[in-house]
Amino acid sequence: MKKIAILGSTGSIGTQTLDVVREHPDELEVVALAAGRNKDRLNAQIEEFRPKIVSLDDPHAAAELKEQWKDKGVEVLCGKEGLMAVAGMEESDIVVTAVVGMMGILPTMEAISKGKDIALANKETLVTAGHLIIPMAKRYGVRILPVDSEHSAIFQCLHGNRHQDVDKLLITASGGPFRGRKKEDLEKVTLQDALRHPNWAMGQKITIDSSTMVNKGLEVMEAHWLFDVDYDRIQVVVQPQSIIHSMVQFVDGAVLAQLGTPDMRVPIEYALFYPERRSLGGDRLDFSTLQSIQFERPDYETFHGLKLALEAGKTGGSMPTVFNAANERAVALFLKEQIRYTDIVKIIETCMDRHVLIDHPVLDDILDTEQWVYHEIERIYPF
Repeated sequence: MKKIAILGSTGSIGTQTLDVVREHPDELEVVALAAGRNKDRLNAQIEEFRPKIVSLDDPHAAAELKEQWKDKGVEVLCGKEGLMAVAGMEESDIVVTAVVGMMGILPTMEAISKGKDIALANKETLVTAGHLIIPMAKRYGVRILPVDSEHSAIFQCLHGNRHQDVDKLLITASGGPFRGRKKEDLEKVTLQDALRHPNWAMGQKITIDSSTMVNKGLEVMEAHWLFDVDYDRIQVVVQPQSIIHSMVQFVDGAVLAQLGTPDMRVPIEYALFYPERRSLGGDRLDFSTLQSIQFERPDYETFHGLKLALEAGKTGGSMPTVFNAANERAVALFLKEQIRYTDIVKIIETCMDRHVLIDHPVLDDILDTEQWVYHEIERIYPF
């Protein structure tokens, strides 16, 4: 039995991870869960999987849950301390990091320090602190196994190949709901429009990031750290049907691609059982009915956020943190309908323009930069 802890168990990746556990009850055991504020969903997960430790971010909800589960063998914790306890739980073998945003950095580092393999679904951890996380994982002998469909695809294509034989990583993008639109069209976008992704079922934040193509920029930065490939050898390609999840081009011109239906359970399961594969129910590609696979160049003018992401990654230092933190806060404001859709990228660009770069940020610098960004946005939009 492989014992797993899940950070962000009530979100999209967390719930789909539990779907994978249901497929393999004799091989996977849930020993710890951490969630944000969805007490009812977490309670249902406790009922079904009976983990030994759970944590909720909301202290009031955690207190209610603690009272409900006292004397039943489930320890209920809360807040940052609870999240860290779940991440570093001694009994777990692998930690699925599916929390959203930079809050994933500290628990990921805690899990690594306790020798846990990481099934990484929190891209912000490597975007902002890859220069700290990757050396730390090597030092503790920990594997970082990508869960994002694009990074899992690259990981699978690289399996059995030598790093020095890689010429280029080709990260595919669906183009989101606004593919083919022009910059002026985005001025009229509503929250409901942005949450309608054509192919994938995801959480709200990542769905908005996909619509702006900011998500693809974050994935480029993450790929840089995961696979130790320079930015000038990472290319974004629009593949609207979401059939090819990403590709690797080798020095001899050969290209390997990973294909499949858009189902996040596939990369989750691959990470949990790597290097083995397991059966998984669901749809399969039918090549007898597949008439074509399209490719397009990204529109960097309309989707300026993608261009800014590449600039932030190449600049390095504290700039990726500025990009990521500004996007996190801007998306949160948009989800509350306090700003317009186009303000998301404007906020990112303003923060990047105003930031004084830190070349080699330590953890405190990263966290301080995050707070600087939040304060800067409050000056721009004093709600």
